[in-house]
Amino acid sequence: MRIVAILALAAVDNPGVKIKPPELLLPAGSLAKMRAAYDFGADAVYAGQPRYSLRARNNEFRLEQIGQGIAEAHARGRKFFVTSNLLPHNDKVRTYLRDIEPVIALRPDALIMADPGLIMMVRERMEKDWPEVPIHLSVQANTVNWAAVKFWQKMGVARIILSRELSLDEVEAIRNECPDIELEVFVHGALCIAYSGRCLLSGYFNRRDPNQGTCTNACRWDYKTHGGTDETDSGEVQPTPPVQLGSDFNFAQAQAEAEGAFAACGGSPRHPLADRVWLLEEKERPGELMPVMEDEHGTYIMNSKDLRAVEHVERLVKIGVDSLKIEGRTKSQYYVTRTAQIYRRAIDDAVAGRPFDPSLLLELEGLSNRGYTAGFLERRPSQDYQNYLSGSSQAHRSQFVGEVKSVREDGWAEVETKNRFAVGDTLEVIHPGGNRRVTLDKMSSLDGEAIQVASGSPLRVWVPLGAPVEGALLARLL
Repeated sequence: MRIVAILALAAVDNPGVKIKPPELLLPAGSLAKMRAAYDFGADAVYAGQPRYSLRARNNEFRLEQIGQGIAEAHARGRKFFVTSNLLPHNDKVRTYLRDIEPVIALRPDALIMADPGLIMMVRERMEKDWPEVPIHLSVQANTVNWAAVKFWQKMGVARIILSRELSLDEVEAIRNECPDIELEVFVHGALCIAYSGRCLLSGYFNRRDPNQGTCTNACRWDYKTHGGTDETDSGEVQPTPPVQLGSDFNFAQAQAEAEGAFAACGGSPRHPLADRVWLLEEKERPGELMPVMEDEHGTYIMNSKDLRAVEHVERLVKIGVDSLKIEGRTKSQYYVTRTAQIYRRAIDDAVAGRPFDPSLLLELEGLSNRGYTAGFLERRPSQDYQNYLSGSSQAHRSQFVGEVKSVREDGWAEVETKNRFAVGDTLEVIHPGGNRRVTLDKMSSLDGEAIQVASGSPLRVWVPLGAPVEGALLARLL
């Protein structure tokens, strides 16, 4: 490991030095998504143990599926990591060793963990009577400096998943100080509005604690803000007329004014924004106003843009990062397929010394997203990370419309539709063997009747696609 890190660092100044390509790590919310990730270039996947990971919802992986996933991964020469990274209350500590023992017996390639108490308990059992399984420290542990990396290394942790709050320069500094431990960095996916996932919104609004795996993505909901008067004698806040986010009230301008007023870090008079009372009204709860605090830096109960760092893969490869990770265990199979394919190309180009291909940026626009940001990898004004105008995903270039289920000898494919498409549309066939575009000139129902429109899920139709397309996905170009 030390040799790999030193060679990677040397490559920054000497492009001729051969370096080991980083692992491409994809999310797996189901066995089908796991297989798609491997088909399109992933070296490893991570799947959550439902009761003890941060994805208790929309998670197919019970013990049987974990075992099947590990077996399939190893048969393909790939890796399968089990995420067990919640921050447990006492009741889950009590049952943890009992429930993790059969998982460890299946020999996953690593456990992704966050809680120091659970890590201690697992390490102690491994030293006595359990098989040795590497432990990767979750991003939930918020590791932001080299000293913390060294501490966890002494505790027997094999890999550190670095906090999303680090810049590229900080990642490089950690690698320089810690050359003999594996480092992992997130490069794509949703960003939390809290510190590397330690969010309270869902628990506050819905009594579903994100740190126990039941996040409802409250930061993505559609809100209006209401100005409020000071509290009355009874302790209540009286609302003033609503302000629609991104329209009547300019948060970027307000934040700039607040930052200017506080440039001296407290030496200036308090800005009026810091003392205002704010109330939030969620779209599905009209009339239910929730107070929210705002300080001199603004209010951050907002929708974050999505992380996209494909343009920084080359730098991360040269730094010597061991694993590039994509977020999204609750995302679609189309998302898994496209991100695996695009980041695989970016890694291969970087390792081969080829320049970055800007078309990869355009291809990622084909995925539904809330606007992209490089997050903290690049230091930018904080408003760059937030999306004040829309909480919903937008597909800017293409839309996932179907999945090929079977293919006849005459080249017609049976397609399970996901969204509407029609004769005359240009479709992109997404396949591990390479992508291509076709213009749809005809289509039929399963009974052979000619049709013009596939209205969307659930529906199956026959489409002429020609070349072998088993397992392909279809996207309609917008």
